[in-house]
Amino acid sequence: MRRDAGSVKREAEDSTMRARGWRFPLPASRFPLVVALCATTSCSWFTDFKRQPKMDPWETPSDTIAMRGNPQNSVPIYGSAAPGFAYGRAPTHGAVDSMAAIANPVVSDERSIRNGHILFSINCAVCHGDRGAGDGPIIKYGFPPIPIGAGSNAATKFTDGYIFGMMRNGRGLMPPYNRIEEHERWDVINYLRALQSGAATVAVGPVGRPGETGDLLPSASPTAPTRPAPYYRPMAATVPVPQPQGSQPPQTTPRSPATVPKP
Repeated sequence: MRRDAGSVKREAEDSTMRARGWRFPLPASRFPLVVALCATTSCSWFTDFKRQPKMDPWETPSDTIAMRGNPQNSVPIYGSAAPGFAYGRAPTHGAVDSMAAIANPVVSDERSIRNGHILFSINCAVCHGDRGAGDGPIIKYGFPPIPIGAGSNAATKFTDGYIFGMMRNGRGLMPPYNRIEEHERWDVINYLRALQSGAATVAVGPVGRPGETGDLLPSASPTAPTRPAPYYRPMAATVPVPQPQGSQPPQTTPRSPATVPKP
């Protein structure tokens, strides 16, 4: 009896599969086990909701745009007035004294003093008081008065760099205030100097009431993911220039690449 080519091919394939360890037909008793095995190995049971549409840290809406800036406490991309390799972070007299000669790089203008006022009322007034007289609310609970206003050592002896070092490292009863970003610590110092001057034009006290937001709070962080990466330069685009009806076809004006503001 002659066999067709299809039968010969199927027998050859069956022989190959048997040689590789395949067994068939599958007994009916094993079919549920195979189905269960495939179901458990083809998907993840514990995803912790990780597989969903979301925005990861530093990610941008488009995969063609560079990631956003670095988070707080990372290595500053524009350098630091007090890098860790040059100034220690121990809360000691020596470490803080070593920063006394650092010059204040921020101009004491209206913007700086206002921002310093906001940060002072949030972080400093609870201990030092609204005017720096050491009469903050915490003294009601046994905390000793620590004046930093007019006539205090902070006004007559401590340099801007020294006060910066106190905020950076902390010392004694004062913890480090690195949650205030470096450039904004100089704003706090500028406000403190204005407060120490006793000028009648210096705003004193809380900037807003509890729960108020907007411009009554510190601005967005320039070193957290809200800042574009400094090395990113978008491709030049064109912006259509509106033309009156009946005139020549609209022209295009090249858009200059975005620039990153200096700190």
